[in-house]
Amino acid sequence: MTIKMLRVLGTTAIGLCLVLGTALSGQLVMASRAGLLAQDSHSPVLLVLNKSDNALAIIDPRTFKVLATVPTGVGPHEVAASADGHLAFACNYGTGPAPGNTISIVDIDTRKELTRLDLGPLMRPHGIAEAGGKVYFTIEGSRAVARIDPATRRVDWVMGTGQDGTHMVVVTPDQSKLYTANIAAGTATMIRLKPVQGAEAIAQIQVGKGSEAIDVSPDGKEVWIAHRSDSGMSIIDTANDKVKATFQTAKSPFRVKFTPDGRRVLVSDPMAGEVVVYDATSHQETKRIKIGGAPVGILIQPDGSRAYIALTQANKVSVLDLSSMEVVGTIDPGREPDGMAWAK
Repeated sequence: MTIKMLRVLGTTAIGLCLVLGTALSGQLVMASRAGLLAQDSHSPVLLVLNKSDNALAIIDPRTFKVLATVPTGVGPHEVAASADGHLAFACNYGTGPAPGNTISIVDIDTRKELTRLDLGPLMRPHGIAEAGGKVYFTIEGSRAVARIDPATRRVDWVMGTGQDGTHMVVVTPDQSKLYTANIAAGTATMIRLKPVQGAEAIAQIQVGKGSEAIDVSPDGKEVWIAHRSDSGMSIIDTANDKVKATFQTAKSPFRVKFTPDGRRVLVSDPMAGEVVVYDATSHQETKRIKIGGAPVGILIQPDGSRAYIALTQANKVSVLDLSSMEVVGTIDPGREPDGMAWAK
């Protein structure tokens, strides 16, 4: 392992540059997938992490049936699928005072955990996103973000944010920038993934207390970040990384998601038991939907037809039709569903 300390804007960033092909620790469990990888297509599946079950549920989105349940590490919170739809990456956050430091890599086709990637001293992996064939994730307990190369199933890059509570992460569509929501610091961190001469490599953007929910618009021009402590929403202009608008939103905005066409934004509000819908241009509220519980996680189907809403306390996932704006189904994935992903 090669460690390079970086000092950015007067703040010490953890800039760990890990040599490709070097494991953080432990022996990877390799599984043969030759026959499966030869298949160019397979049916999409919905992935749901169940925190109390320490498991990943693989679900048929046509029938809402659980096809398989795969054990993960303790307290899995967020999940992402590889670009080819064959692998799932589950962040094992841990529970209570016992922090997790592993990521479960699951073969979706064989429905087995291939390896539990040991992150060594990097504690509490949480938010995760696939972009440009790589998988980026936050390490809340270590105030950092990192990246996995699905081809090698190893971490190949780590970068410090210098901010407390680095929780959720998004990457712009052109893969030029990464943004995190830092709950305790009340900030968003921008990290430039593609160097630009004369431009800042990292920037801290003050937003609001309890900044947690975050998403980037499909055109990459805006990042919306909600702050639970003051019920506010900040909109960051990605051209200059400054807040260009703020407004009051749901009582306790937990997650925020753009629809694929960029026209609407959904915000989950567990305190009100609602999903609140906004016009992405005017920032005006257009709909409040009672969801049958306390909504937390939101996943929108790639074709924009449905949203899946995790009701962690009720052990349910509600299926919301985005044309009628009505709940059209319920999924029973397991105990305490939270993070979700779509594997094509």
